[in-house]
Amino acid sequence: MKKNISVISMDSVLQEWLIQKLIKEPPESDSAKELLSGIYDMVSCEINSLLLSTANNSEIASLNLSDEMKIGELVINQKSRSVTRMGQAVSLTPKEFDILYFLAENRGEVFTKEQIYKAVWSENYLLDDSNIMAFIRKLRKKIEPNPDEPKYILTIWGIGYKFNDKV
Repeated sequence: MKKNISVISMDSVLQEWLIQKLIKEPPESDSAKELLSGIYDMVSCEINSLLLSTANNSEIASLNLSDEMKIGELVINQKSRSVTRMGQAVSLTPKEFDILYFLAENRGEVFTKEQIYKAVWSENYLLDDSNIMAFIRKLRKKIEPNPDEPKYILTIWGIGYKFNDKV
């Protein structure tokens, strides 16, 4: 059964309100302290997201919450920043990994070169399309079975790139 996950940004105002509410009027729930602890971890930047669930413990255990993404012949591990293809390690530079992870994490979504640049470098776009194109070309040589006919990172002509969601 497919689990639907929704991501909602929580700004500092909402964080503070939730903290105050949980401290002043804690609900009669075993999970209230865990939620408060999780929000404190977010405020202190120890984590950047929380996964809330209405599932029972056995359902939670069955959720795939690993740090690995398995896509076709690729295994991308965020925690170790490693990639394997058909069981063989793929050597990527830090930026190559960041681009691959960003696209894979957002499979099927089309991104312009500017959006990729901003997501990976977290700074203003320098109008250098050839920089992103060179990274994509290098990535394809390392991860694609046939870089001239890519099956993972697809070019969407006139727009940018996407990670194939049909693999």
